[in-house]
Amino acid sequence: MEVTVQWIRTSWTKESRGGEAAARRNAVPVGFRVPPMPPAVAHVVRMHESDGFDRFDGQEDLRKVDVQLREDKGRLRVLPRVQPLFAIPPRPRRPPAVRLVPGQWVRWQLNYRFSSAAGVRGWSYWLDTFNIAYGPVKADVFLSPPTVLVDEQGPVR
Repeated sequence: MEVTVQWIRTSWTKESRGGEAAARRNAVPVGFRVPPMPPAVAHVVRMHESDGFDRFDGQEDLRKVDVQLREDKGRLRVLPRVQPLFAIPPRPRRPPAVRLVPGQWVRWQLNYRFSSAAGVRGWSYWLDTFNIAYGPVKADVFLSPPTVLVDEQGPVR
């Protein structure tokens, strides 16, 4: 199974919910060039408010990425996991899995809101963007519009 996975997590606090900070957060890319990777490894990008939303690249074994990938009859079934289960917004009805044919790719976005257990710290937020391509692709594949876009973002006020 030839699959290219890019997992982007953007995280912030209430400080970036409005004004210039929110504009910087909203301007971060949702796709990057994919560096050469060994098989079964995902390109992981992290951007956090405390670092000015600067990009930090890494790698992760595909088995540790919060997405289910299954190949069946020449198609790739893609369904991100919602983690953790206690996060807001609740997702009572999730969209169905996407089935890709070779040459297609999906961008799937999920957002979350958290508070500390004791309420000591304020709210924190994150946006997960999964860019997943099936079959051989070029390094800049995720810089173009996706074949399939699934926006599973909910209200996090």
